[in-house]
Amino acid sequence: MEIQRRSISDTENLPPQWPSVLKRVMAARGIKTADDLRSPLKDLPRPDLLKGITAAVDLLIHAFEQQSSVMIVADFDSDGATSCALAIRALQLMGLQRVDFIVPSRFKHGYGLTPALVDEISTTGQPDILLTVDNGIASHDGIQAAQKRGMQVLVTDHHLPAETLPTAEAIVNPNQPGCDFPGANLAGVGVCFYLMLALRQRLREQQWFEHKAIAEPNLAELLDLVALGTVADVVPLDRLNRTLVEAGLKRIRSGQGTAGIQALLQVAGRSVRGCVSSDLGFAAGPRLNAAGRMEDMSLGIQLLLENQPDAALSMAQVLNDINHERRHVEDNMQAQAAEILADMHLDSPEKHYGYCLFDQTWHPGVVGLLASRLKEQLHRPVIAFAPADQQEIKGSARSIEGLHIRDLLAWIDARQPGLILRFGGHAMAAGLSLKQADFPAFCEIFEDSIRQHADAAVFRQQLLTDGALDTAELTLDHARVLSDAAPWGQHFPAPLFDGVFELADYRHVGQEANHLKLSLRLPDGRLIDAMCFRQTAPDWLDSANRVRVVYQLSVNEFRERVSLQFLVSQLLPADELPAG
Repeated sequence: MEIQRRSISDTENLPPQWPSVLKRVMAARGIKTADDLRSPLKDLPRPDLLKGITAAVDLLIHAFEQQSSVMIVADFDSDGATSCALAIRALQLMGLQRVDFIVPSRFKHGYGLTPALVDEISTTGQPDILLTVDNGIASHDGIQAAQKRGMQVLVTDHHLPAETLPTAEAIVNPNQPGCDFPGANLAGVGVCFYLMLALRQRLREQQWFEHKAIAEPNLAELLDLVALGTVADVVPLDRLNRTLVEAGLKRIRSGQGTAGIQALLQVAGRSVRGCVSSDLGFAAGPRLNAAGRMEDMSLGIQLLLENQPDAALSMAQVLNDINHERRHVEDNMQAQAAEILADMHLDSPEKHYGYCLFDQTWHPGVVGLLASRLKEQLHRPVIAFAPADQQEIKGSARSIEGLHIRDLLAWIDARQPGLILRFGGHAMAAGLSLKQADFPAFCEIFEDSIRQHADAAVFRQQLLTDGALDTAELTLDHARVLSDAAPWGQHFPAPLFDGVFELADYRHVGQEANHLKLSLRLPDGRLIDAMCFRQTAPDWLDSANRVRVVYQLSVNEFRERVSLQFLVSQLLPADELPAG
């Protein structure tokens, strides 16, 4: 692990009232003026810049005029759940009466709008229109099956399309060819939000709300859903996404967010009034995701549609319990993966360009988390597979910066047609299906394809920090300022600092003693707690008087006591110097 300090550009045009540390952090992320952080909602890119949005709105306008039935086809992750809840709430607020949803089971139907899911839809009262959210761009067969049964299909998605688009009546996806919308990083819930904005504009122009005596809805009231789905899906927080997330966070902090999101934060022990993006990403999001991973995401969607706080809290507690079960399953899978990796001679990881792992007992809803953990540990692309049925296995892939995993799978598919049964995804994450018998062959070509495509530089693991802080900058005020300055997330990382400190003491904490708590002494004599989550003490720590830590400044609130603490990303011997 190489610690590299970010270069700091000009801070001259940043607000003079900002603390120096905040100016340095923002300048290192390309922020030149305060306006670069986010835009007023009124200045967001126009919905009509999205390719396909006119056809999509035409389809929905006809549904409103005829009061047709619309079924939302959701995905089984947080982005899909928030997209579904947003679509249902918006359509109902605007006066569509017959709205329902279905979410596929990852165990029974697989991902997206599949022919098997269409069969189930047809047996439960066939709708007129299927509206996919956070999926559909790869559902060629499912869309054709729906159309043969007389249903029209409107796709909203953000995943990368294949060379051929599906035959849907309308497709809204900022990543489809020919779309010039300046927001290709929108999550699925962001795309859905934009569709609802365009629909409301058309209904307004047609004086629909006056004719039907319906109050025109303020769709900004749904931005807490956009914030949760955007952060939980780990899409890049560019200027547009930061604006949407910040607006959603403001609603949550003001107590105006949906009852379900407030309940998720409450059962996770997070402050609603002080909610920041990390609370969505590491507390609310995982608990919502647990429903789709372990059981049925319908539970999560119903929570996001619930308006009564008491009922929402009860439902959130169920999801919290499911998340505890997910953690237990994940821990067992990580232990099994460690044994597999040991057999692969992990002592020489440079010999492997990527890792494919499979175990017959692994849970298909948790392999994505396992792949993510292993990718962080190994700094290599990882695909973890679980059984799908007697003949197929499903894999969840996670990649590293500089290696586009979805494009890599497309390259393999082009050279070995039929080896991959289905695939789709992003640069950093993808899903795929194989015949179980083809697993060894796929492992071989997967590593060979990485060898051919990856530059050696991508395997050099670097941790970028914002440098060292002066002792005077290690304060609660600075921790609060940095936490509240912006929604931090993918491609706009939270401030991370490094420094050498005197080690006063350490101990293991937590129910299973799986967290390491350091007590560090600052030059001015203060003692600071430093938490290393999911880490045990390395052997060298017993004889260390000083340590180098890479950390975030954090506000610790415990039993009405507020204190400054470090959240440690890396714990290193004091003599390991940063570069730059």
